Amino acid sequence: MPHALLLKFPGTNCDAETARALEAAGFTSEVLPVALLEPSSLDKAQMIVFSGGFSYGDYVMSGRIAQLITKSKLGDRLKDFVAKGGYALGICNGFQILTQLDLLPKGSLIHNTSGRFICRWVGLKKTSAKASPYLSKLPETFELPVAHAEGRLVTEGSDAANYVKSGHAALLYTNNVNGSTSAIAGLQDDTGRVFGLMPHPERFIFKSQHYDPDWNGDTQHGWGHYLFQSAREALN
Repeated sequence: MPHALLLKFPGTNCDAETARALEAAGFTSEVLPVALLEPSSLDKAQMIVFSGGFSYGDYVMSGRIAQLITKSKLGDRLKDFVAKGGYALGICNGFQILTQLDLLPKGSLIHNTSGRFICRWVGLKKTSAKASPYLSKLPETFELPVAHAEGRLVTEGSDAANYVKSGHAALLYTNNVNGSTSAIAGLQDDTGRVFGLMPHPERFIFKSQHYDPDWNGDTQHGWGHYLFQSAREALN
């Protein structure tokens, strides 16, 4: 069974349910407070997970302090981990952290165009230019919940459009709820092993978590389960 290491910062609040979702998909997991993090912490992991929440209260900007702490404790160890075949997943605040760690294509996640916190379900679609190992077991369109105030992805010039064409933008909103450039909901790196997304897959693991009590979906689980299961199979 692949092992997932979930980094917990002050303010991270989605680590427990993310760990449960990973375990249901066939991982072993460990939630590690960042105070205990050191380079050797990554030695037995095949996946590093930055869970959702509000690390350090988003007091400076979302994910910024978490990025600085991670960099100070790990140096280049995280980049080496990915280069040697490791996987890294960032959900919501974790996506914000990954962008600042320069593990994803360049872009910033800033306040939604509405200026408000968004908590709702959103439609999503995969891009076809480059398959993501995190999305292999998901259909072309599906839905997940989002909960963020700073989820609007912005890029320089035509970068966002190029990410869509190249497949680095692995996931798009079907209805651009936060104003992200080119409706980008998730990014992946060149290898596909690093993936960040604003929606919360860990919040739709069971069918009963859907807002429609009559939802069937012709599936055994909620859509989020299949994202974690896709990663599990990619690590086989």
